[in-house]
Amino acid sequence: MEPVKTITGRAAPLERSDVDTDQIIPASYLKRVERTGFGEGLFAAWREADPTFVLNRPEFEGASVLIAGPNFGTGSSREHAVWALMDYGFKAVVAPKFGDIFRNNATKSGLVPVTVPEDFGAELLEAAAEHPFLEVIIDLETRTVSAPAVGLSTTFPMDDFTRHRLMEGLDDIALTLTHGDDIARFERSRPEWKPRVVTPA
Repeated sequence: MEPVKTITGRAAPLERSDVDTDQIIPASYLKRVERTGFGEGLFAAWREADPTFVLNRPEFEGASVLIAGPNFGTGSSREHAVWALMDYGFKAVVAPKFGDIFRNNATKSGLVPVTVPEDFGAELLEAAAEHPFLEVIIDLETRTVSAPAVGLSTTFPMDDFTRHRLMEGLDDIALTLTHGDDIARFERSRPEWKPRVVTPA
């Protein structure tokens, strides 16, 4: 995945709470075998049913930071929810609370989940709805999220390991490969009769 240090982008307000992964990407879109192309199914039921839904409004086209209500990403543990958000163009989601599995899937794929105090989240959501071109800045170095145009700023919690993974662009495979020398050394020391990993020449 790509390293993420600072995200600067326009905000899209999703004025809903308790958004589960089935609402993010309905099950009917989960037939693909690759990780791309899921953007077309993002919030599909809401986009089809409501012409005024935020992603149907031209003033929010191109937004890369989704501002949501509490409990975003609850429900089933489908990675496709993260892939759909990223495929659509979102780089971060800001909310007062996330589903644990969704948050874990997000950080392993490069989508930044920014957990903010509930009052700050409500203010930012309102500001994004009132100012369609509101710019939001997320800085992983300082662990801050801000919307300078409306005077909003706060810090957000993120453990050092997760922050390191995001800033270095390390998914699970890349993280494992950082220990390549140790793995090779271990494999060379194993008896011949045991299973081993063969490194291509």
